[in-house]
Amino acid sequence: MTYHQAGHSNETLFVDWGTREFVLRRPPAGATAESAHDVLREYRVMNALQSTAVPLPETVLSCADHDVIGSDFYVMERLHGDVIRETEPKRFRSPDFRRRIGTELIDVGAEIHTLDPEAVGLRSLGHPDGYTERQVDRWTSQIEWAMEVTSERREVPTLFEVADWLADNVPEPPANTLVHGDFKLDNMMFATGTPPEIVGVFDWEMCTRGNPFMDLGWMLAYWPDEKDPEQTTELTPAILAHTDYPTRQQLLDRYEVRTGWSFENHRFYWAFGVFKIASASEMFFRRYLEGNSNDPIYPKMKKRVPAYAARAKRIIDGEEPL
Repeated sequence: MTYHQAGHSNETLFVDWGTREFVLRRPPAGATAESAHDVLREYRVMNALQSTAVPLPETVLSCADHDVIGSDFYVMERLHGDVIRETEPKRFRSPDFRRRIGTELIDVGAEIHTLDPEAVGLRSLGHPDGYTERQVDRWTSQIEWAMEVTSERREVPTLFEVADWLADNVPEPPANTLVHGDFKLDNMMFATGTPPEIVGVFDWEMCTRGNPFMDLGWMLAYWPDEKDPEQTTELTPAILAHTDYPTRQQLLDRYEVRTGWSFENHRFYWAFGVFKIASASEMFFRRYLEGNSNDPIYPKMKKRVPAYAARAKRIIDGEEPL
């Protein structure tokens, strides 16, 4: 069994069993905010989507018996390919392939959002009515939970200004659909060949039914553009700002064609995406301060969270265009 170093949330371990290769997913060590690391939900969704067009690894089993390894966990087949984070595979370094990386991402999102949850046995997943409001409340609560510890090091009042604006400006959803909850490029695995093709979508722990535009806002927060000010996060692949990649607007245009929905109120969804990054990052910072993680990016959140808060405020104020 080997520990997979990539990622900053649930723990991922590779397991060899004879000639077969598996992946085991479990929550991180130490205290976590409620509902933030639900690997059993992740398994349930992935298992339900096995027969759909959404690319996924094959699920094997889940276990809620903590006597086995000390936590909930699940096992899936291991896929092989590339996850794009700081760099892109050399075989993708052409204008056509870079554009296709973006279109593959948005097409997978459209596929997830236009699925019928009832048809795949997920009718009881989550509570779609009021989902957007609850997301604002939940991630505000996560910040409050984290700041029980982190505020001793520094405070971030702008986060609460953003939270108040979001709570006062919740838009109506276009529909209630399946929502991935962590929809961004580095949760996708691309096949080993060309052209770029997504073979696996990962990190379904926050999947539910609700407003699909919340996924788009999260994606926008992780997709830089050439005209953007200086990057405010090491979590965003700077390579995506290259002119060969689709712009944020081009991605949204394709999404509208694929789904038939018009993406409105972009300031809300994009600002919420950045706010959610700030909230998750503040939880990372708490876990670092409590000694529950040795992830080298966690201590950087002391300065990064205020930068995220400032960016969300700029988006709200119209100072950072789409």
